[in-house]
Parts: sequence; structure tokens; C-alpha cells
Amino acid sequence: MAATLAAGALALSLTACGGDDDNGGGDEGGRGDGTTKPATLVLPQLDGESLEVAAVWTGTEQENFKKVLAEFEKRTGAKVTFVPAQDPIINFLGSKIAGGAPPDVAMLPQPGAIKQAVDKGWAKPLGAEATKELAKNYSQGWQDIGKVGGKQYGVYYKAANKSLIWYNAQVFENAGAAEPKTWDELLTTAQTVYDSGVTPFSVGGADGWTLTDWFENVYLSQAGPEKYDQLAKHEIKWTDPSVEKALTTLAEIWGKKDYVAGGASGALQTEFPASVTQTFTGGDQPKAGMVYEGDFAQVNIGETDAKVGTDAKVFPFPSVGGTAPVVSGGDAAVILKDSKAAQALATFLASPDAAAIQAKLGGFLSPNKSLDASVYPNEVQKKIAEALIAAGDDFRFDMSDQAPQAFGGTPGKGEWKALQDFLKNPKDVAGAAAKLEADAAAAYGG
Repeated sequence: MAATLAAGALALSLTACGGDDDNGGGDEGGRGDGTTKPATLVLPQLDGESLEVAAVWTGTEQENFKKVLAEFEKRTGAKVTFVPAQDPIINFLGSKIAGGAPPDVAMLPQPGAIKQAVDKGWAKPLGAEATKELAKNYSQGWQDIGKVGGKQYGVYYKAANKSLIWYNAQVFENAGAAEPKTWDELLTTAQTVYDSGVTPFSVGGADGWTLTDWFENVYLSQAGPEKYDQLAKHEIKWTDPSVEKALTTLAEIWGKKDYVAGGASGALQTEFPASVTQTFTGGDQPKAGMVYEGDFAQVNIGETDAKVGTDAKVFPFPSVGGTAPVVSGGDAAVILKDSKAAQALATFLASPDAAAIQAKLGGFLSPNKSLDASVYPNEVQKKIAEALIAAGDDFRFDMSDQAPQAFGGTPGKGEWKALQDFLKNPKDVAGAAAKLEADAAAAYGG
């Protein structure tokens, strides 16, 4: 169900500075294939209708999404309320449904969560209009990861390239550090930054999902796509030698004294937003020189004085094996209370009209191939988006997001907790692998 963007496409995304005539561009709202741009999406009038939309998004990300919902209100006359949800969202939704008050639409961050919602009888299939809009604007791969049992349930409104390392350009310049292309070069770059007096890495270990992303990039590049797919389905055990090898590789950074800001204990108290902002505040003496995470880190960089592309630069996650990895993630709109209004919102979220609103604001990546890449606010984001579209169906989806939520998506449990414990004690590779396997076996059912 998933995979990496082609490594070459990612390299293009971060190094090209060319114009707007790449494949995937085109007129605003157009298809990027030279055809005349389609008319603005026509939505039904829904005066008097009301909707609730639940998502775990907070801060700037939530505010930007609310602007998309406001446009839907303007076009339809419906009233839309954003409902802040807690992780894991499936548990949150379960409580709402048990109380007889489910939201109309939920933004689910994992294919595994979509399947759970379908298996529990919560999710409703997309109607003809939403399915038509989705088919028009999305590659088959992005449609398929929103399907369960052959039926379309999810609209992947938001995507993520989760194989990027952002760095403080001034720190690199002062240190004489270069952008690495391989893991060994990354270790050399880290040592160069360390020798200049700056801690190399900021790690948001308080959020276990960031640690799963670290692991997935190393594992995909080192073990390869076939093993990645097998581990994602638990067809091989987490005690497999390939897993222990990836953990040993991770320990070359996580276990290196003074390579992680605040040490392991500090990292485990640092949430993802702070892991980004502390890399780009403090002038040329920030708490760290680099921070790993996806394109969405731009939202947090935007909360500092650093400018993306100038003060905050980015390079692809280095190759650990033969090919550099790029892991993709995303959030899908799923209907829980079927109605004309809910179906209209799903249709709107599948359109380039909706994607363009949030894309212009930054910190957002759309898998919608009909979105004109020129709407992105900077060249870095534009090229990352173009690479995503150019990859078509050649991508791998975040492994933990494919897993049952109990293993891959629950704070304080499963993979999140096991990797937090490993960050605390990176010498215990065998113990970490054994704990991961025990938790995976319980979640996958043996």
C-alpha cells in the first residue's frame, strides 16, 4: 500500500530552481497537462446544514485548515465546526460514537485507522460525486490507500514527505559543513557541526511518531522495499536481523554522547514543534544544527525568524543502503455521518480548489495532481510537491501508519514507546527488537 518517492525525484525537488513549466504545473487549478483549466468546483447549496470535522491538528496547522472550511461555508452556506481531537483519534472517535455524538467527518492519519473505522461500522463510503472528483485529481495509488475492501472511504487531502533533514544554514556555514548524501557522510557532517560547538541534532522524542519515522527511513534504505513491505504487514518479525541492523545504525546517532540536544532525557521531553523551533532560534548558537522531519516542519520554522530556503535549508534523508529513502504520510477525510453536506465536503477536499487554499499558506503538501505547484509559497515547497506528483504511484507509505493503531499509533504504547525506550538506552538493540516484536505480535494478532 505504500512506498517511497523515487530518490531521483526528491533530489530534483530540493536542488532544482527552475521555472514553472515542469510536469505537474499548468494553469492555476489546471491539470498540469496543457489542457484548459477546469471550472471552479460547483457545490450544492446547503443553507441551514451544519457539520463537525474532527482532526488532531493544532496551532498553525489547525488555523490554516479552518480557512479551507471557511471557504466551504462561503460556497455552500453550511456551518462547519472544527472539533479538536486527541491521539489516538480512533479512541477519541470511539468515545464520541459511544456518546451518540460522532463528528460528521474525521481526518484520519493512518490507513490502519481507516480500516478500523470501516471494520467497526463507523465509516461511510464516498458517494458518486466525491469518488468522481477523487478519480479526476489523484493517482491510482493515492486512491487505493483510501480504499477498504475495494470501496472508497478516504480522501487523502494532505500528504507528507517524511524524508527530509532541515538545517540551520548559519551553523553549517560557520562549521564548514556540507550537505551529506550518505549515512556515513551524515555522521561526518554531524561531527563537523559538533566540533564547531553546536549540538548536531534536535530530536522530538516526546512524540514517539518522530522516532518511528527515523527508523523507517533507515530501514527502507538499508533493508530495501521488499523487506519494508513485509515488516509493515508483520510477515517478518521485529527480531529479524534486518531490524536489529537498522536499530544499530540509528544508535550511531542516538547513542553518540552529546549528538542529541539535551541528551536522551532532554529529547524525550521535547515535543516535535519545539524540536524544530529550537534549531532555528538562538542566532548562530541554537540548541542544535539539524532536525529531522517532513515538509510540514515549515509551519514550525515559520514561527521563528528563520526564512525557509535562506536561513533554514533542507536535504534528502541520506542513503543508508543503495538508495536514499523517501517515506510518505498523509491524512484522509472519512465520512462518519452520511449526508449531502458531508459528501459535499469530501468532494471539496478532493478538489484542487481546497488544496490551493492551504498550499498557499505553507507547511502543507497535497497529493492532488490537479493542483498548480506555483501556489506553494517558496521554491523548496514547490519542488517537493512536484516530486511527489512526478512519482505517481511509486511511493511507500509510512510503516507505522499502516500498522494497527495499538502498535503504530498510540502514545506511550507499542512502537512509539519501544523506540522511546531505545532512545533512552540505544545499547540494548536485542531488547528493543524483542519488545517491538512482542507488541507487534499482540497488535497484529500473533
